[in-house]
Amino acid sequence: MSFFKDLSFSAVVAGFVTVLVGFSSSGILIFQAAQVLGANPAQTSSWLWALCMGMAVTSIGLSLRYQTPIITAWSTASAAMLISIASSLTMAEAIGAFVLSSVLISLAGFTGAFERVMARVPMSIAAAMLAGILLRFGIGAFTAINTQPLMVLAMLGVYLLTRQIQPRYAVLGALLVGVMIAQAQGLLHFRQLQFSMVHPTWVMPHFSIHSVIGVAVPLFLVTMASQNMAGAAAIKTFGYNAPISPIVGWTGIANLVFAPFGAFSINLAAITAAICLGREAHEDKRKRYVAAVFAGMFY
Repeated sequence: MSFFKDLSFSAVVAGFVTVLVGFSSSGILIFQAAQVLGANPAQTSSWLWALCMGMAVTSIGLSLRYQTPIITAWSTASAAMLISIASSLTMAEAIGAFVLSSVLISLAGFTGAFERVMARVPMSIAAAMLAGILLRFGIGAFTAINTQPLMVLAMLGVYLLTRQIQPRYAVLGALLVGVMIAQAQGLLHFRQLQFSMVHPTWVMPHFSIHSVIGVAVPLFLVTMASQNMAGAAAIKTFGYNAPISPIVGWTGIANLVFAPFGAFSINLAAITAAICLGREAHEDKRKRYVAAVFAGMFY
């Protein structure tokens, strides 16, 4: 198979870093959104399981199908929105909103409506969208100096040095240094960590006018505007010509399948996608899809 011929250690690292960044940047919002809806521990775990399984299936399947690094993610903006507006909903109503939003995303994808909108977005605007999203995280690294100066400066130094020697492993080098410093400072706490299997929890969807108008439609709009639009822009900016319409359509189908278990939004990634789309994943852009496949495996 061409996949094994295209396999590289840098792609595996890129896939791992992609998942790590995804969880560390906004994973806590999933727990908060579930808790606002009154989810018990089993349901909260089910939410995370459903999102990870949906992202795994789509990242692996779509990347292999189109030989393009297609990274999917949960919508950070959608999770934040749920935290602010979902307190008046029952869990069943929220699940119903997730289902309806998934249907709308599938329709927008398979009908070509979304890609027709994207076709009207100039390349310069697409690049600016991606730059605007990544800028916030770049600036955030420097604001963290106020609380952890040693860790941030050490990680930055290792990153810049490794970029000159082995650019593909610059992020991994910074990560390893950060973990060692955190361990030395006593910031890592694993003693109470317990592992157990997740038991997916099905919740029967319930549809109401309030959940449809107040959650489903805003969820669809936020997912398409803040995530799928930016994700498609990232793919376009890095020079890939993957068919966006079916890709978005299949993310909607995956979301629909896993929605009753708590998947509120499975969509194209933008921030984490850049890790697999760039040269750090592989010098040859035709082989970078392997990084996305491994990201799916880690999810």
